[in-house]
Amino acid sequence: MEQPVWQYDRSEAAPQATAAPARALVIDLEGALLRSELLMEALFSSPGRMLARFGAGGRPGMAALTDILARAEIDYAHLPYDTDVLNQALAARARGEKIYLVAGRFADHAAGIAAHLGFDGVVAPDDLAAGDHLPFDRASIERIENRSDSRASWKTSSWKTSSWKTWAKALRVYQYAKNTLVFVPVITAHQMNLATLGTTLLAFFAFSACASGAYLMNDLLDLAADRQHPTKRHRALAAGDLPISSALLAIPALWAFAVAASLCISATFLGVLAIYLATTIAYSLALKRKMLVDVVTLAGLYSLRIGAGAVAAGVMLSEWLMIFSLFVFTSLALIKRFSELSMREGAGLADPSNRDYRITDLQIIAAMAAASAMNAVTVFALYLSSSAVTPLYSRPWMLWLLAPLLLYWFGRALMIAHRREMPDDPIIYAFRDGASRTTVAAMVCIMLAAI
Repeated sequence: MEQPVWQYDRSEAAPQATAAPARALVIDLEGALLRSELLMEALFSSPGRMLARFGAGGRPGMAALTDILARAEIDYAHLPYDTDVLNQALAARARGEKIYLVAGRFADHAAGIAAHLGFDGVVAPDDLAAGDHLPFDRASIERIENRSDSRASWKTSSWKTSSWKTWAKALRVYQYAKNTLVFVPVITAHQMNLATLGTTLLAFFAFSACASGAYLMNDLLDLAADRQHPTKRHRALAAGDLPISSALLAIPALWAFAVAASLCISATFLGVLAIYLATTIAYSLALKRKMLVDVVTLAGLYSLRIGAGAVAAGVMLSEWLMIFSLFVFTSLALIKRFSELSMREGAGLADPSNRDYRITDLQIIAAMAAASAMNAVTVFALYLSSSAVTPLYSRPWMLWLLAPLLLYWFGRALMIAHRREMPDDPIIYAFRDGASRTTVAAMVCIMLAAI
């Protein structure tokens, strides 16, 4: 198991000129050292295995659940520890002090954490309060606990009441850019009036709330894998910036809002959103671990947003638009996988454990991404040659100018991904990249001029 490397000020750990009396440093495990809840860490260390054990245990109830959680396999090396507390503990260790953890539950897990960090053991809160059976002199105790005035203690206020920035990060607000796809049918059908735009905006909020709940659920299921990832380990739940219990409360609240917003649109739209949520849950639980099934699922989820926009606005959904979208989003999903694998290759990491891909698959994934992109451009050219374009545009010939722009953008995305300069999500990249924004703006101007 990989051992963490902790940074601390060595000046604090320097030996003193005069000998100090032997002391014992005791640290509260939950609330001081661990930036998370041990119960939740045990529960989400391997959710599928936990449920299987609970179902096969034959002893339903809290006692059985507690016993199963006590035997959960937690990765102690990648838990979100408070750096300040660890620094103080390591400095105390350098001075020759004994270090003990205070834990009131899951004693085996606490002992495992203590052993992993090189501490001397674990004591129970009751024993510490009574002063009995302690492995150190009670008069020598220095304690780090959950105190707001402690310099090295965990900042309780920032954990219990997480800032809006932390919530925005956990809810993936920046990913809401994907949900603007619900506006595509209204725009392409030239039905941009106040009523349809208002309904579509409500659909956008419904999809955003639904997606945020799904993101939280996905992060909970992927806690262990995210903490071993070079960038995903900074996510709010993986880093301990947001309590797991808060995420568990937020998920049903977000989905309830999505349902309420959907009912204000139509029952059909609610059905489409339910399909999206069910597919997203299936993706988080199993489909994302299936080779190429994950790519097809992602492409389908993107296309489903466009279909939902058409349902919300009550406009006819063009089959040309759906075919074009399917190829576009398949290419983008493959570029996303290519970026993830190339990043791992550049960092010298092994094949991903939670994906059914290997680093040696990079070439075939890049070829499939390029083929899907070219197919999308071909479908667009066939649409321009069909009779479907004439009723919508007075100058349809101008739309041919979009073809070279599409070729440029797809080619640029593939090149940037090959150079390992693209983040995981190419759609977010399109919103942040200056050349991409210029290309999209030029496409919009051409479409307006062609009307």
